[in-house]
Amino acid sequence: METISQVEFKRALGNYPTGVTVITTLDENNKPVGLTANSFASVSIDPLLILWSLDKKSSLYNAFIQTSKFAINILAEDQENLCSLFASKVADRFGQCEWDLSERQLPVFPGALSQLECEVYKKVDAGDHIIFIGEVIHISNDDKNPLLYHKRNFGAIPEEFYKKVAKV
Repeated sequence: METISQVEFKRALGNYPTGVTVITTLDENNKPVGLTANSFASVSIDPLLILWSLDKKSSLYNAFIQTSKFAINILAEDQENLCSLFASKVADRFGQCEWDLSERQLPVFPGALSQLECEVYKKVDAGDHIIFIGEVIHISNDDKNPLLYHKRNFGAIPEEFYKKVAKV
């Protein structure tokens, strides 16, 4: 079997542009916790399922492994500050940003492109990560453009792209 380096693996996947999310929940003390993740994907339409993965070494591992629900906040192009905040090691992330508690008792961010509130459907052990599969129980959408991640940088889709798409 061919030996593939982790550096080359990260380089290949880092060159794949993705959207950016902040995953949130409440811990056992009802304190909001969250982290930036780009390991997010749709899984199924019937039922409505999504997935994301969490490093087992994450300081938030216990909070997420014990929860029965979480929110996926898909960030809009003007929310790079949230992306950076929730990717940082800052202890009180929620104390430094605007957020709300949804009707389903999940932390959500006003102005997000979309919010998908989910119940845990399944957890899958996958190497050094846990894959969370969530069943979507509520969706909020806003008419905004997404924040993207590519080559370790965050940014918006250039306006020229939208002009080209409109001509097609």
